[in-house]
Amino acid sequence: MDVNKWESNEELEYFREYLRIPSVHPNPNYDACLEFLQKQAKLLNLPVEVYYPLNKQNPVVILTWLGLEPELPTVLLNSHMDVVPVFPENWTHPPFGADIDEKGRIYARGTQDMKCVGMQYLAAIRSLIRHGVRCKRTIHISFVADEEMGGRQGMRPFVHTPEFRSLNVGFGLDEGLASPTEEFPVFYAERSVWRVYFKISGSAGHGSLLLPNTAGEKLNYILGKMMALRQVQVETLANNPELSIGDVTTINLTRVEGGVQSNVVPPQLTAGFDCRLALDVDHQEFEAKLHKWCEEAGGGIELEYEQKQPRVKPTSTDASNPYWLAFKKAIDDLDLKIKPQIFTGGTDSRYIRQVGIPALGFSPMNYTPVLLHDHDEYLQADIYLKGVEIYTKIISNVANV
Repeated sequence: MDVNKWESNEELEYFREYLRIPSVHPNPNYDACLEFLQKQAKLLNLPVEVYYPLNKQNPVVILTWLGLEPELPTVLLNSHMDVVPVFPENWTHPPFGADIDEKGRIYARGTQDMKCVGMQYLAAIRSLIRHGVRCKRTIHISFVADEEMGGRQGMRPFVHTPEFRSLNVGFGLDEGLASPTEEFPVFYAERSVWRVYFKISGSAGHGSLLLPNTAGEKLNYILGKMMALRQVQVETLANNPELSIGDVTTINLTRVEGGVQSNVVPPQLTAGFDCRLALDVDHQEFEAKLHKWCEEAGGGIELEYEQKQPRVKPTSTDASNPYWLAFKKAIDDLDLKIKPQIFTGGTDSRYIRQVGIPALGFSPMNYTPVLLHDHDEYLQADIYLKGVEIYTKIISNVANV
């Protein structure tokens, strides 16, 4: 394998330069990202704007390629600048070195999640511009902060600003996942994240007694009900090979807190659950069930929510959605295999869909192990460059609907 071929490739150079910027949690500094993206905008001769929907530490950068019919709803190509923490001692290459090995594997945090996609958008647009292409619709390429922390300081507030509304977005593309097989996953919906805490009060006293209505007894009841509901979902998934994890509700006990000392029955215990509600769950019914269990356990239990996201309408993947038809035609023309599905975790797509804009999650990385958030995250150079070709076709199609 000729490593020099990779080292001298213009698009790989830009990608690796972006990867070397350590915009890493828990305290990402986006200044170098802004400088890099402003340089990219200049190279592409595109205007760039920087918005601060919540505070000056969390910018949203938007490059704009004006369409031939700018009055039409626009296409938004979204990616995020931030990456998750690294533990360098567990990496075989420096996590922000963007080293490339003899097989063309580029190692860095963000190669899959998701600095690849942001740079593939720009590479595709660079190719279209160089070939003299003009699209009907205006394209906005957004680079946002804070996605890895749930978008609380990035896309979540941004979609409710006048600046976002002025973009007149009609359709969005965002990140997907790598795939170890030939098939590419395409995500058209996300489950609703509910992080719920049961604040359980009960009789307190000496550990030698059998007091009634203790917090421990109530906790045991709640745990039993939540775990039984979880088991139903486990069996549903196991019994239907057509389903993936995004099709069912997941429930996981993530925090248990409380206690005074080993011989004292505590006055309060807290149990926290991460729940991801499937699209077919009635939210009012689910919450009513939680309250009912609190009463059945003996009362004295308060529910608190760290997150309680609404049900968001999925993006249509049929003839009612012209953007889907344009996306699918690009996929078919390239002879690629896709599998539409519901995303396992959460991305900024949920906020785009929440304000009524159809969005798809797609990362053109097949034959690639899923390494997001893992040690030695990498992306093969050929896969990256093939992804640029794929996006060139997709972007051209959806921007000419």
